[in-house]
Amino acid sequence: MTESASSKPGSRHRILVAAATMLGENPAARLSVRSVAARAGVSTGSLRHHFPTQRVLEDAVLAGIYDLVAPDDPIHDTDTPARDRLVGCLRQILAPTGTGRQARAALRQTYETLIATEPTEETRQGYLALERTMQHRVEHWLAVLADEGALPHGDNAQRAKFLLTVVNGLTLERALPSAESVLVSENAALFAAVDAILGG
Repeated sequence: MTESASSKPGSRHRILVAAATMLGENPAARLSVRSVAARAGVSTGSLRHHFPTQRVLEDAVLAGIYDLVAPDDPIHDTDTPARDRLVGCLRQILAPTGTGRQARAALRQTYETLIATEPTEETRQGYLALERTMQHRVEHWLAVLADEGALPHGDNAQRAKFLLTVVNGLTLERALPSAESVLVSENAALFAAVDAILGG
């Protein structure tokens, strides 16, 4: 085998690079089998061999992206219990919201953009792309824990939806008046949600 032949990336690698490039160009892009195969220069049969479903392909691409952009993601710190790691990951989603005035400003912006008036199609697609990205990110965290044996295998899409619903509620709470420390009650809610997931 020549050096150039042995150093040529395999079809699986080319598919992942093509799909990641397409997402980089348009985060709202749908990774259809035909478009990704054409971009990678492989047959649809070859793509299906490596990635039997569109969901398997999306999960593999997003896992690669997350590992690349966030190699220090707390989900990979196996010295920390799975429960604490997952709560730490969910806190990463909440952190940009801030608290008090900052949280109210973020909520006001969301209301004005998506609720007060009918959102434009571009705004709607942008929001849905962000929502899909967050869903995939949480599913990735859950898949890591399942692969470790810390989480029973199951419907990670439904589990992620549940966790994101909790996070969305906590985001709203950060903007509202509270009789107790928001961060203390938030911590308790996050651990309760994670315990519900890890428990089955």
